[in-house]
Amino acid sequence: QVQLMESGGGLVQPGGSLRLSCTPSGIIYSINLMGWYRQAPGRQRELVAAVTGGGNIHYADFAKGRFTISRENAKNTVTVYLQMNSLKPEDTAVYYCHANLPWPTDVGYIEVWGQGTLVNVSS
Repeated sequence: QVQLMESGGGLVQPGGSLRLSCTPSGIIYSINLMGWYRQAPGRQRELVAAVTGGGNIHYADFAKGRFTISRENAKNTVTVYLQMNSLKPEDTAVYYCHANLPWPTDVGYIEVWGQGTLVNVSS
């Protein structure tokens, strides 16, 4: 089964930057959709940003102008990055990578979640 390998979380001061990355394990030729969600303590998980296989991008309102999602295609794999600038304490959360990948199942795809990486914005 495919797993999502995440990296890039950590502690950063307000106003700082972090870059998260997410790569599916195994051989991946294409994606339907990949993106990042986040969940702060006591709150529901929410979408941060996502990119489709066709290159369409969607941002949550709080991410517009500060966060940038990008996709890098390499031989037999895809990596999605989330560049986060001007971070605020309210951005503190566990960030989860999500992928919807073409797969030989009854529905033609699988949905996969990463284990999450903590982003802590604090002085």
